[in-house]
Amino acid sequence: MLVTIMNIMITILLVSLINLIYFMMKNKTINLREKYSTFECGMDLMTSLRLPFSLHFYFISIVFLIFDVELMLILPFAFCFKLFNMLNMFVMIYMLMLTLILGFFYEWWTGLLDWMM
Repeated sequence: MLVTIMNIMITILLVSLINLIYFMMKNKTINLREKYSTFECGMDLMTSLRLPFSLHFYFISIVFLIFDVELMLILPFAFCFKLFNMLNMFVMIYMLMLTLILGFFYEWWTGLLDWMM
């Protein structure tokens, strides 16, 4: 019981000491307008920074990540051919590839893969 209380006290002391050192060492920053404004070659901005961004690029990146992760799921099958029954392996690979192909056709059908929007 005494050892547990000592451990809790040492932990509280160390956390307090680390926080105290952090607050003593951190830089005192002053909120200046020039400091937080954008820098464009030392000149005033000529255009707005809020340019319209097409969501199509976002969808393409998400599609890439989905297919990339699904393709990474195929790699363990190469190592497991000797561990499992061949028929079970082919059924699992077939289901995974069917999911990939159906996902690809769905994205194609909805127009996510069209670059001319």
